[in-house]
Amino acid sequence: MAKVAILGFVGEAGLYVVDIDAGTVAPLTAPVKGGLQAVVDVQNAGGSVIRGVNVAVSVDSAEDISNGRFDG
Repeated sequence: MAKVAILGFVGEAGLYVVDIDAGTVAPLTAPVKGGLQAVVDVQNAGGSVIRGVNVAVSVDSAEDISNGRFDG
């Protein structure tokens, strides 16, 4: 099973495609439509959509992660 996720950040427009197996992160440039449009609409309204991921934490830097710090 491929490990690919769509990621968005609070206060920022746009989404990213994260491919864990390939080790890549890239802006989603394809036109958003279908079910993904509903996700973007929720994001734009200030909401969150979580599916198939059980941990997601935003931190200021990779150093924070390696030191076990995050704002929770």
